[in-house]
Amino acid sequence: MRTYALRLAPGQDLRQQLEAFVQAHQIRAGAIVTCVGSLTQATLRLANQEGPSVYRGHFEIVSLVGTLSINGSHVHLSVSDSTGRTLGGHLLAGNIIYTTAELVLGVLDDVEFRRETDPTFGYRELTVHPAQPKGPAKKPGRR
Repeated sequence: MRTYALRLAPGQDLRQQLEAFVQAHQIRAGAIVTCVGSLTQATLRLANQEGPSVYRGHFEIVSLVGTLSINGSHVHLSVSDSTGRTLGGHLLAGNIIYTTAELVLGVLDDVEFRRETDPTFGYRELTVHPAQPKGPAKKPGRR
């Protein structure tokens, strides 16, 4: 497993920055190893709900887990407020960094994650495939 470590800054959107990183590094199969930080706004899709739920205040990130891929990521976030009350759900755009978000991401080079419709519920779910082999190295041309 290859790893990346990164820090997000105040005011950045956690989901948008995570997706931008996945695209920039062309990650085909990755996972969130760890994340700590804080938010001023948490935007989640809660279990069995269609739309987003938005919470404003100061929150600690207590868990960020999921699979990452240029073919579609699936990430869950749990945050706690100043009383320790914790809530969590699907990470959506609109999770705004307060002081920091410190992440370690792992990349699996031997597989590729894809999202395919599962007939049981009709959702696009994770499928794991062998990584496509990289093309043969090109021989230097002669002049």
